[in-house]
Amino acid sequence: MKILTRNINRPNPAHIDSYLVNEGYVALPRALNDMTPEEVIDEVRFSRLRGRGGAGFPAGMKWDFASRDTRKPKYIICNADEGEPGTFKDRVLIEKDPHAILEGMAIAGYAVGAEKGFIYIRGEYPEGARILERAIAQAESRSFLGKNILNSGFDFSVTVHRGAGAYICGEETALIESLEGKRGQSRIRPPFPVNVGYRNHPTVVNNVETLASVAPIILRGGAWYAGIGTVECPGTKLYSVSGHVVRPGVYELPMGVTLRELIFEHAGGMRDNRAFKAAFPGGASSSCLDESELDVRLDFNALAAAGSMLGSGAVMVLDDTTDMVKATHVLIKFFEHESCGKCTPCREGLFWIRRILDSILDGKGTEADLDLLLDICDGIQSTSFCGLGEASVNPVVSTIKKFRHEYMAHIGNRVTRRTDVEAAS
Repeated sequence: MKILTRNINRPNPAHIDSYLVNEGYVALPRALNDMTPEEVIDEVRFSRLRGRGGAGFPAGMKWDFASRDTRKPKYIICNADEGEPGTFKDRVLIEKDPHAILEGMAIAGYAVGAEKGFIYIRGEYPEGARILERAIAQAESRSFLGKNILNSGFDFSVTVHRGAGAYICGEETALIESLEGKRGQSRIRPPFPVNVGYRNHPTVVNNVETLASVAPIILRGGAWYAGIGTVECPGTKLYSVSGHVVRPGVYELPMGVTLRELIFEHAGGMRDNRAFKAAFPGGASSSCLDESELDVRLDFNALAAAGSMLGSGAVMVLDDTTDMVKATHVLIKFFEHESCGKCTPCREGLFWIRRILDSILDGKGTEADLDLLLDICDGIQSTSFCGLGEASVNPVVSTIKKFRHEYMAHIGNRVTRRTDVEAAS
């Protein structure tokens, strides 16, 4: 079933003419001419579309909150700051189907009463930024964006804003701070951006994939969309599959596909016929799943019940050659580097976790270090300011829980390693 990826294999897919051939910009005039803003919001609510950026918050509910706020101006922000390691599904839509994003933004703007939109794109996507800017110019030339869109009296313009490479700006309040020209750091919530967002005005922040899902919902109805996938998590999902599989890539599948089906039926199975060992189903900040959990459904609810999370749908697959301690060390080094430094638990805690992992890998660790790691992780999860700190320690906790024997192997070999080093010196 191709909904989000319906256009990506067409000739010159990023051009407006290619988009128009396949029902492009049909939903926007339908919304403007045949539906009230409230009816558009209702359709999105009926679809039960949940945000595809990681949190899974119902899109229709977010739009409804913003529409009820009477203050002006209002803003629509497309979160294209795809910084989670292992995630590259938004890049496909940005580079191959930018007009689907723009049409979704315009419909969202009409629904909530916003006349201005921003696409905040990560600095590492320079080609994507250029493609989006060309697409905006094309849409403006055909009256799908700008003043008095399609003679409807509705104005909506879009600006591309490039980030500076900070992972924290994927968090919506840090993104807004950056968009305002400030240091990218999270705000206290509440108040939430839907009421106090960009320049303290009502702001809807939706992910690329979420906004690209809007036009098909308006065309075919919320009930149609709600009938796809699972009851709690309907629709299709883009899964970014990377790691030790035969065919890494982006797969569009109904929400709720199992990890086993995704890896062994769609991604071609394990590379070099190796055995499956583990997978991080929601990117680097999710808890890993082991072989006993291959039949877990990849949706928000099922993964939460399994002690992990879907996140943005970045499935990182590891085979039996992987040292899980070394893999965890790599991930923690990333999060330590990307911590914005605003709160002490995240800033200092990740530093100490990395130092302890350094010690374990250097052959100097003890079994007590594992309890210390879990204690630090608990402190970060319960007291850090935003989701970066809270989720960053998931790889540590889950790998100690499921692959403790690998940590113990590093610890148990410390005497042998020290002897080897001494002999070599």
